[in-house]
Amino acid sequence: MSTDEPMMASVAGRYAAALFEIAKDEKQLAHVESDVVAFQKLLDESEDLRRLVRSPVISAADQAKAIGAVLAKVGTSSLTANFFKLIARNRRLFALGDMLKNFRLLTARERGEVSAEVASAHALSAEQMTALKDMLRIQVGKDVQINTRVDPNLLGGLVVKVGSKMIDSSLRTKLNSLKVAMKGVA
Repeated sequence: MSTDEPMMASVAGRYAAALFEIAKDEKQLAHVESDVVAFQKLLDESEDLRRLVRSPVISAADQAKAIGAVLAKVGTSSLTANFFKLIARNRRLFALGDMLKNFRLLTARERGEVSAEVASAHALSAEQMTALKDMLRIQVGKDVQINTRVDPNLLGGLVVKVGSKMIDSSLRTKLNSLKVAMKGVA
């Protein structure tokens, strides 16, 4: 995949593109994507796994062995498992989070979708997700794949990022704006 796209200028982008192309050629794109989503969830939930992935003091062999054990336990496909082991051997696990994100962007683009990152103070209900997805589809003109995360620091509201555009309707931002405005009056 040769392109002038900024994503491909990074190590994570090149690895993600390589995984995408291999999965596409092998007709395993959907399966690899589900593996990537499952592993991202594990990464989000486990501080120990994040430490394993990011630590420069853990040897490549130990990282590969530990990642292999995690992947075997969750039933990851051999293509995805081989990819993770390769990046462990190449000492590139530190960029795994960006690789997973870039891979998901590529698969969404392949389906004609746009990806949106949504941060909320509380987990969104299925009804709220549907309404948000519908609203974003109208705004963007394409189907939108929503990746959510909970950020209790927002207090309320949402922060939505689609491509380079960001909509911040969080209560924290509104309160900070009010605070700045009140300081200007005084």
